Amino acid sequence: MKKIISDKLPRILKNKKKLEEKLKVKITNRGKEVFIAGKPEKEYIAEKVIDALNFGFPFSKAMLITEEDFVFEIISIKDYTKRQDLERIRARIIGKHGKTLKTLSHLTKCNFELKDNQIGIIGESENIENAQEAIIFLIRGSKQANVYKFLEKHQPKPLIDLGLK
Repeated sequence: MKKIISDKLPRILKNKKKLEEKLKVKITNRGKEVFIAGKPEKEYIAEKVIDALNFGFPFSKAMLITEEDFVFEIISIKDYTKRQDLERIRARIIGKHGKTLKTLSHLTKCNFELKDNQIGIIGESENIENAQEAIIFLIRGSKQANVYKFLEKHQPKPLIDLGLK
């Protein structure tokens, strides 16, 4: 049984039935504590999904983690800069009217969410690495155009399944 302390408990309780059904675990709560009971691998996935919900991802995006190749990662802005004006760095990542974040989502095929000084990323494992590098470049001050060019050059090659399993 895993225990998670949740800031956004109403969000989890609202979707409790769907979560239990899709993740095949039992979810209970006491105060801000959420308990997950089930098979260890199901508990792990449920923990990641609840972490994504706590981070601020919509339910539909958080449920992508249950699919085989999808991963949830968190990057802390403070790990990659010594600058004190973190609002300015967050503004660079979001862009005017959210344009930079939309373009990053489009180029990396990942979903992004900002919370305080952290950036959450949900995406396929081969796309996550490029998404993380792009965010780190923006944190360190690279121009958006240069980051977009990097992402366009480093698109992961699609895997061709020859059906040889």
